Amino acid sequence: MTADWEPDVEDVKAMRAEGGGADLRAFMRQQIAAGKARRDPAPPPPAPRPPGHRPGAWPAGTHPPGRPPEWDLPPAVWDAAVRHYRNTEHFPDQPCDCGNCPPKETR
Repeated sequence: MTADWEPDVEDVKAMRAEGGGADLRAFMRQQIAAGKARRDPAPPPPAPRPPGHRPGAWPAGTHPPGRPPEWDLPPAVWDAAVRHYRNTEHFPDQPCDCGNCPPKETR
């Protein structure tokens, strides 16, 4: 049988009667396979876009600059700054005891 042959009603009745319908099922599967083979192949997926700017990323082959120079302070200076910040945030009405602030004058 070829895929171009179209059966008439009598042929379908004969295929259904022979082999409990196995011939008809085989014929229908052959028709489906022939239809799938005639389809146009799927178009290839589009080429990926060239990588552009990725937000937050450094350009390829580079790295962020080193630490800022103001970060290279001794730990004692950092501790004093943290203590001053903590005193001014949590105890604004009391004199700061960070060691860098002048004492508040009370009248």
